[in-house]
Amino acid sequence: MKHIVWIASGAAAALVAAGAITYAVADGDDSAAKVPAADSADAGFARDMAVHHQQAVEMSYIVRDRTDDEDVRRLAYDIAQTQANQRGMMIGWLDLWGLPKVSSDAPMTWMGMGDMASGKDGSLMPGMATNTELEKLGKLSGKEAEIFYLQLMTDHHKGGIHMAQGCVSKCTVGVEKKLAQGMVAGQESEIQLMTRMLKERGATPR
Repeated sequence: MKHIVWIASGAAAALVAAGAITYAVADGDDSAAKVPAADSADAGFARDMAVHHQQAVEMSYIVRDRTDDEDVRRLAYDIAQTQANQRGMMIGWLDLWGLPKVSSDAPMTWMGMGDMASGKDGSLMPGMATNTELEKLGKLSGKEAEIFYLQLMTDHHKGGIHMAQGCVSKCTVGVEKKLAQGMVAGQESEIQLMTRMLKERGATPR
């Protein structure tokens, strides 16, 4: 339980940062003054990461119903709340910019990797779980559910970090780049935590 304490404080910090970032965009921050194009990295990242985050939220709520372990439940709740909040920010930016929330381009096109993920069985982007894996998670319980969730979320975070690093390199809106940098740092820390939690359960990342 001790190693979960920082997660709760991290979530609170993320909410504060989210408010500051949203305020900066709405208040006419210089870095956000120019509306990005629909095919820009800024728009592409916001669209794709919103979808990526939504699955993390879904997986987290699934496992909260499949285990009584307080450490896993706290981690899942923190991930769900943090990523739902970030997803709302990204969708809000698309609204603010007057840009569509969906694109005819393949996911990851803004990174030059439109063919990186096949989209087979619902895995639209790197790290995303398949529909079959989500169905399996919903049928497991106890320690088995905990291990599978931690393995799926580790893969999910690795894919998310790759995308966020792409935004740090390619995005031009300052507050969005800062959000992406925060995602990289936060998810790298959570991967370390989940690796330890897997070890405690006699398992390893996939």
